[in-house]
Amino acid sequence: MTKHKDNQTEEKILIAAQQVFQAKGMDGARMQEIADEARINKAMLHYYYRSKQLLFEAVFNKAFALLAPQLNAILNDDSALEDKIRSFTQNYISFMMKHPYLPNFIIQELNRNPKFIESIKNNVAFPNISKFKMQVEQEVEKGTIVSVNAEQLFINILSLNVFPFVASPLIKAFTNVDDNAYKAMLEDRKTAVSDFIINAIKK
Repeated sequence: MTKHKDNQTEEKILIAAQQVFQAKGMDGARMQEIADEARINKAMLHYYYRSKQLLFEAVFNKAFALLAPQLNAILNDDSALEDKIRSFTQNYISFMMKHPYLPNFIIQELNRNPKFIESIKNNVAFPNISKFKMQVEQEVEKGTIVSVNAEQLFINILSLNVFPFVASPLIKAFTNVDDNAYKAMLEDRKTAVSDFIINAIKK
C-alpha cells in the first residue's frame, strides 16, 4: 500500500521539531524525542524526514520564510532612516526570542557548508539593503548623520542584534542572570540597540 504524506502530520512534525530544537539545540535533539513530541512513531518521522539535518533545515526554512519578508519590507519601505533602524531591531529581536536556535544554526551550517548561504540568498524575500544604503548616503550628504559607510553601519546593526542570541550562555555567565532575567534584558535591547546606533551616527 502506497504511503502519502499528509500536510497536517508534516506541520505537526515541524512544530514538534521546533520545540525540541529550541530546548536542546541541533546537537542535543534526538529524532525519537521529536517523534514523541509529535505523537507519531519514529518510522513515520523518518518517512517524512530521513535525517535530523533535513528536518532542521525544514524548520529553519519555515522560520526564515517568516522573518525574511519582514526585514526586507522594513529595509525597503519609505520610512525615515531612524525609524528603519528601530523597526529592524524591534522585529529581529522579537522574532529571535521566539526562534533563538536560528542564529547558531546559520553559523554552524555556514562553517560546515559555506554554500549554504546560496540556498538562503536565492530566496525571493532575502533582505536587500540597497535602499537602506541609499538612505544612509543621502543622510550623510545632507549632514544629518556623521560620515559613515552604509555597509559597516548595517553590519553593526546586525551584529548588535545577533550576538546576544549566539553567545547567550557566555553573556548570562558574565552578567550572572537566569533565563527570565535574560529575556527581560533582550526586551530592553529592542530600544537599547536602536538608541545606541542612532546616537552614534547623529551629528
